[in-house]
Amino acid sequence: MKHQRLLSYVRRAVDDYKMIEDGDKIAIGISGGKDSICLLLALNDLKRFYPKKFEIEAITVSLGLPGSDYSAVKELCDKIGVNYTVIETDIGQIIFEERKEKNPCSLCAKMRKGALNDMAESLGCNKIALGHNKDDIIETFFMSLFFEGRINTFAPVSYLDRKKLYSIRPLMYVPEKEAKSYIKQNEISIVKSPCPADGETKRQEIKELIHELSKTYTNLDGKVFSAISRSNIRGWEK
Repeated sequence: MKHQRLLSYVRRAVDDYKMIEDGDKIAIGISGGKDSICLLLALNDLKRFYPKKFEIEAITVSLGLPGSDYSAVKELCDKIGVNYTVIETDIGQIIFEERKEKNPCSLCAKMRKGALNDMAESLGCNKIALGHNKDDIIETFFMSLFFEGRINTFAPVSYLDRKKLYSIRPLMYVPEKEAKSYIKQNEISIVKSPCPADGETKRQEIKELIHELSKTYTNLDGKVFSAISRSNIRGWEK
């Protein structure tokens, strides 16, 4: 995927859901994976020409797991001139050693989100950009349906009342395969997840199910995403 295509996806999402306003200071949650790096590069370029002026900060919440190395992200941020903050935590130890969670993803996400929100607030940010792509939104829809018995997924924009922060998802139109292609074509270094549960989660289970269903049902992901965008799910009103 060419950079202009990535920017086109991001600008359309930003415009469709009014994600950015004049004077915004946006914290970008950086895991170091393909999606968060695409988000960082896209928003950094968007702010150069977007009519509404905004600033960005890059923030990584480190789980404190062995093998965590964010030097490649630091190098990239230095290269493009974006301030980068790494929050050191013991989230990994709490989840995998102390509590020995069998299904760690929900608690981990909650704890990482709390640390990210706190740092964003301390840096004077009023919005947080998260790297959830189109596939993530579809997978979350199925996870909510199958595991919780409700119709729900990530919202393009949501408001965190307790922190008075907005979260935005500018990659919502970007298919995962195109994010992978972008990173590969541009030879960008990404951070391999050190999480022991990586690849063995309920999300991976749903990802594989959707892949199998897509062999039988043409354009399944497109149809599901279209249904979500026309739904009355909270936050999806344009």
